[in-house]
Amino acid sequence: MTIYALSSGPGVSGVAVIRISGPETAKAIKKLTNKEIPKPRVATLRKINNINTSELIDEGIILWFPGPESYTGEDMAEIHVHGGKAVVISVQNEISKIENCRLAEAGEFTKLAFQNGKINLLKAESIADLISAETEIQRLQAVKMMKGKSSEKFNELREKLLKILSFVEAKIDFPEEDLPEENLKKIKEDSSNVLNEIKKILNDQKVGEIIREGFKIAIVGPTNAGKSSLLNNLSNREVAIVSEIAGTTRDVVETHLNIDGYPVIISDTAGIRDSKDEIEKKGIRLSLKKAENADLKLVVVDAKNIDLSGFLNDLLKKDAILVINKSDLLKEKLDSEISKFNHVLISLKDNLNIDKLILKIKNNLENKFISEEDILITRERHRQHLLQCVDHLNNFSDKNDKKDFDKAAEDLRLATRQLGMIVGKVDVEEILGSIFNDFCIGK
Repeated sequence: MTIYALSSGPGVSGVAVIRISGPETAKAIKKLTNKEIPKPRVATLRKINNINTSELIDEGIILWFPGPESYTGEDMAEIHVHGGKAVVISVQNEISKIENCRLAEAGEFTKLAFQNGKINLLKAESIADLISAETEIQRLQAVKMMKGKSSEKFNELREKLLKILSFVEAKIDFPEEDLPEENLKKIKEDSSNVLNEIKKILNDQKVGEIIREGFKIAIVGPTNAGKSSLLNNLSNREVAIVSEIAGTTRDVVETHLNIDGYPVIISDTAGIRDSKDEIEKKGIRLSLKKAENADLKLVVVDAKNIDLSGFLNDLLKKDAILVINKSDLLKEKLDSEISKFNHVLISLKDNLNIDKLILKIKNNLENKFISEEDILITRERHRQHLLQCVDHLNNFSDKNDKKDFDKAAEDLRLATRQLGMIVGKVDVEEILGSIFNDFCIGK
């Protein structure tokens, strides 16, 4: 089957790019242009016509990429036309008339690239991340993943496990042949080294996932402290309803921000107080849950009524900034117990010290995001595979120590499989290849 789709952004543009991939690509180009296929990778100006009537649709650039040296690994072409909606629709309608040609599904070109061995799963995911990147740090992370250091590392660890497995399989298949003592020792040492390397990768404070998904900031505190006003101020627009009526915000209001290149998801939550209103009580429970799951909490209080007992004290214990609003009304120095918290005095009414608050947020972001590691976990999928790999390696170690080699080998196979699933590479034949190459069985 041959697929086609608009690859440039939807809407009116100067140029639109329509991509085609599959065995009928050459036929499609010939029928659309009434000419032979142009030279590979040479931009060629061609008239693009109605297939049945030869009526001119547009004049554009044809790029021809014969497989397997193409993005998808198949015959592929790009048609660059003027970016009007009518032009794009007309060209796509003509392609649809060709037998075995259909509109591509979401992500199908990249899926073909993966299936044809042009890229692995990590690179496919990094391409998606690059396309969806909204901030500079997200772009840089996607580029870092595209370079393939993470893929190389996971493949390297996987190869090490395959090597260990080949020794264990040899012990099982040829029990009469005693493995040298140094080989048995090496099995234990190498598996332990791989386990430690994976644990080190997992101990990353979830930096990669935070960058990709956004740094979560929850604005929490009692009613009428100025939480919604703070959200609007940081967003530079009216995101939340502001009212002097206590309990106005009953649900979580979220917005996405870009703070100096850092992606941030900031949430305004319901004011926390004793309430008999069932709907408000649900909102309060949701507020506390948001605060619990946030990477940073902005605990907003009214300078005229600062009470940090109870739940507020708990919120301020970790990853929190105490934001004391209406500080223009503060007539006395802060109590020493209050001063010990990471705090900032602001006035949303007078726009006082908002820059200091943003600086504190930036410093917190930098501390969370800065990582010199090239090996990043950017998705929960990667983390779960690595965690399962750790479990299997721990089981392998226990069974190997007990000389239960059959069961130990199975755990090692499962550990290897989990690493393979990260990059989309699972092949049991590699184990056999390792055995034959290293042990020269049957020679």
